[in-house]
Order: sequence, then structure tokens, then C-alpha cells
Amino acid sequence: MEDLKLFDAEFKFMNIVWEFEPIHSKELSVICGERLGWKRPTTYTVIRKLAERGFLKNENATVTALVKREQVQQYEANNLLDKAFDGSIPSFIATFLNGKSLTEEEAHSLKKMIERAKK
Repeated sequence: MEDLKLFDAEFKFMNIVWEFEPIHSKELSVICGERLGWKRPTTYTVIRKLAERGFLKNENATVTALVKREQVQQYEANNLLDKAFDGSIPSFIATFLNGKSLTEEEAHSLKKMIERAKK
């Protein structure tokens, strides 16, 4: 699946699925009511739509994700990088860090990530 675009409400919903899967659709509707303020029909509609789009499976009223959270995060990060920063990681980091400071541990962690990415 190439298009992993989720709207904000869908992403919040998928976070619940990822947290509790496998989960019965009735239990999922209760959690969505508590966390998202949704009525049961809204939850069932979102389950149906995301199943049609290949994000999840609803089999015997048990909902499981077919797409990992990390896949969606990677897709969204790449889209943001391309759209807002013309694909430039240094531009993104410069903008992100503008006015912020890093701890020694954070700086070390970033350096390690950069070294791994170079290889």
C-alpha cells in the first residue's frame, strides 16, 4: 500500500487500535466513546472505511491493524519533508532546532543516527 495518508481523527483511531489490538469492535467503540467522544455508529463507520482502504481487518468483529504505526509515521514524515522542506533534511532540522537547545544525550543520539544513515 503506497498511500498511507490518515486524517487526524483516523490517526487517533488507529492509535487506539494499535494500542489494544486485537480488539472486539464493541470494546473499541466504548474506548472511542471515552477517548474521542464518538458514538458507536461513528466507530463502526471508521472501521468499515479503514478496512476498505486496507488499514485494518475486521473479522468476526475482531479488529486488527494491517498497517504498522511506524509505516504511517514514515509516510507522514516523508510527506512533510517533501512538502515543507523540499526534501531537505538539513533544512528540516535547522527549522526544528531554531531557538531550541539539545541536551548532550540528545545531541549524541542524533550524531549516532546520522552516522548510521551515512553507511
